Amino acid sequence: MSGRVGDLSPSQEKTLAQFRENIQDVLPVLPNPDDHYLLHWLRARSFNLQESEAMLRKLGKKVDQILVIFDIEGLGLRHLWKPGVEFVQEFLIRLEANYPEMLKNVIIVKAPKLFPVAFNLIKSYISEDTRRKLVILGANWKQELLQYISPDQLPVVFGGTMTDPDGNPKCLTKINYGGEVPKSYYLRNQVKMQYEHTVPVGRSSSLQVENEILFPGCVLRWQFASDGGDIGFGVFLKTKTGEKQRAGEMTEVLPSQRYNAHMVPEDGSLTCLKAGIYVLRFDNTYSLIYSKHISYTVEILFPDQTFVQKVEKI
Repeated sequence: MSGRVGDLSPSQEKTLAQFRENIQDVLPVLPNPDDHYLLHWLRARSFNLQESEAMLRKLGKKVDQILVIFDIEGLGLRHLWKPGVEFVQEFLIRLEANYPEMLKNVIIVKAPKLFPVAFNLIKSYISEDTRRKLVILGANWKQELLQYISPDQLPVVFGGTMTDPDGNPKCLTKINYGGEVPKSYYLRNQVKMQYEHTVPVGRSSSLQVENEILFPGCVLRWQFASDGGDIGFGVFLKTKTGEKQRAGEMTEVLPSQRYNAHMVPEDGSLTCLKAGIYVLRFDNTYSLIYSKHISYTVEILFPDQTFVQKVEKI
């Protein structure tokens, strides 16, 4: 049963009746307290009577469905910066907690091959109902969009017929397009990074951190800072498993270079094209006198297999 009017199970009908009884004191001030409206709140909390009532009493506003178009052309590894991803996760938590059943569809256009990895980072913060509303359109996305939105409500740049009064196809008077974030809003110097590991790297020595990649398409992501001076860093792919290899014996994936990580923390990521053991190598062999301390976090990001094939067909 969908939980909508005309498609309710006996248990859902009973819950709806009890819900209406419980909120008799606020029914007169609700915008449209019919079954359609009340079922919005029940579906948003999977027909949990107590949670639905608490949510309605907190918000109690008319909720309309919306359709969202995400043009994610240009999505790249730099957008997987951990604090940025955590912001999106927090945003989704608040959206789901405060705006019940407002989403009709999320339509993705121009999805790059990295999209399954990006989606896998946030999907646990999205309910199963919301995930089912996600639609990925292919190369003919402009034509396909017309199945969801009337042409006169869709800007010309998205395949519709709507323009600004001056004929601008992007409808700048109706849509506030994103852009570069002003540097005055940067919080880099105010965000204190938390690292999972802190280890010493002796003078004239190096540290190797191994990470096993099980299949192509995974993303290896790192953040690190050094204490005591700059540090060399590079990424290598082992040619032999089960034994430690020197840098020259491995395949260089990301060329090693020195970073002033004692002044500015470094972060980066790499899409792994092959399965294998990838080695993050912190190099202090050039320092004959000073040892360093390295604080670092390493993550392996897996693509969401549900969307891998969809994106590959685009």
